[in-house]
Amino acid sequence: MIQLIVGNKGEGKTKHLLDRVNSQIKTASGNIVFLDKNNKHMHELDNKVRLINVTEYPLQNCAEFIGFLCGVISQDYDLEQMYLDSFLKIAHLEGKDLEGPLKELEKISEQFKVTLVISVSVEEEDLPEFAKSMVLVSC
Repeated sequence: MIQLIVGNKGEGKTKHLLDRVNSQIKTASGNIVFLDKNNKHMHELDNKVRLINVTEYPLQNCAEFIGFLCGVISQDYDLEQMYLDSFLKIAHLEGKDLEGPLKELEKISEQFKVTLVISVSVEEEDLPEFAKSMVLVSC
């Protein structure tokens, strides 16, 4: 399952994401990973959540990012949830069409039974039609 937190930059999407991950860790039966563009939120996350700074890895495009994401999933059979902050930046999708990547992530999420909660800096009405039903929070 994919859930989206959407809205323009600076509208509080990261706070919603952090609140959600920190509340979910209390009831999660598996592991949780938080992917971000830096380590800024390290001290705001519960210490049971694994933070990965994606910019530390030499990813050049969305296909490489999806491969990276699959690598993270493959190394942890107990992975239950992944939180992706600054999705457009870490996935190299700024100014690009989201439909293909979101559909691919949806397939990966379903195949490996990992919930993806994704922060996207776009307005809900600018999402592809199929993705509008995935919106958890619109800031």
